[in-house]
Amino acid sequence: MKFTKTLIAASLAVMSADTFAAAFQLAEQNASGLGRAYAGEAAVADDASVVARNPALMSVFKEQQLSVAGIAVVPDVSLRGTEASNASVNPGQLNDSSIAPAAFVPAGYFVMPIDDKFAVGFGAFSNFGLATEFDADYPAGQLAGETEIVTVNMNVSGSYKINEQFSVGLGLNYIYADAKIIRNFGANPLGLPAQTQAVHLEGDDYGFGWNVGGMYQLDENSRFGFNYRSETDITFEGEFSSQLPVGLGVGSGGASLPGRVEITLPAIAEFSGSHQLDEKAGLHYSVMWTGWSSFQNLQADVDGRDEPGFSKNENFSNAMRYSIGGDYQFNEAVLLRAGLAYDESPADKNHMSISIPDTDRFWYSFGVNYTMSDQANLDIGMSILRGKTQNFTESDDQGQQWGFESKGHAYLFGAQYNYTF
Repeated sequence: MKFTKTLIAASLAVMSADTFAAAFQLAEQNASGLGRAYAGEAAVADDASVVARNPALMSVFKEQQLSVAGIAVVPDVSLRGTEASNASVNPGQLNDSSIAPAAFVPAGYFVMPIDDKFAVGFGAFSNFGLATEFDADYPAGQLAGETEIVTVNMNVSGSYKINEQFSVGLGLNYIYADAKIIRNFGANPLGLPAQTQAVHLEGDDYGFGWNVGGMYQLDENSRFGFNYRSETDITFEGEFSSQLPVGLGVGSGGASLPGRVEITLPAIAEFSGSHQLDEKAGLHYSVMWTGWSSFQNLQADVDGRDEPGFSKNENFSNAMRYSIGGDYQFNEAVLLRAGLAYDESPADKNHMSISIPDTDRFWYSFGVNYTMSDQANLDIGMSILRGKTQNFTESDDQGQQWGFESKGHAYLFGAQYNYTF
């Protein structure tokens, strides 16, 4: 089924990405931080992307700056079948070497100082995104199919410099979100074709949120920062359909019905420190908390129906991210970066899912900043993400058991252009 998307969704649809921070959270708001595994993001004022991670840092800027970034996400998420209660299915038929498509995540920012106290900023970026795809005739189709969540965050922020040590910032956010859920019937005891669509729902919505930040300049070489981003409630309004016969579960005989999916995008809090150790070397670190306990269930409701068209218990828990990184001024034009990070998964070990695959993961990151002129510089960054191997089982609506071994890795490549006016 189709629905009319707004222009902003069409132009930024490439922001669909596999889940390479915890769950379907995206860390990729810039390419400068990518090179140090996003360590110190709430304290380091590299460029105009501070709009996304701590608006209080805009008080550091003396001139206007524009930053434009793009990050390519190359996933390596695979499944190996270990169990199939349906006797007609060999567990090897569940194997899939690539359930997540490659993606491109763009972002853009502008910071403008007003005077020595006030600054304003604007940003377009994404904090959340997910895409997983399985073949239409995948045996465990009721668990797989297609799952996609796209978000675009449009932000306007302001900062105020209280004194030489303290600055504060406030941001208002308009979040556009787009979702698609497709589930096929898969192998089943009823003799229906595996590719029969049991659930097809697409919808979009928008919501509003806010973020607040603070910055403390201990001395000329040390800075601390904090940022909090609020929850945002999203109700994806769209069309639901099912190829199943009317009267069989959620069947609509192919007819379209109004439907919706309600989710709460979680709150995020980050504390960071940044220290210039000497004329060449800097040390940066961050601790990030994400309130994933707000995401307990993924459910599609259909108008006029008591039973949901689709429901999956996720039972997420709050999760932490820890990162440390550094940079080194190699010469006047080249700044080198490196970093490590550890992402906790919010997924409940008893509710693992192949539609939103997740695991604890490590980041190994490298980057470089090249000064092109007094006004322009270029950031290049890359990260290698390594996830743990997971073994779990899922049950579908027919009571069939499916066992999996999942592996989730990824490679991120980013570039960013910064220009000072």
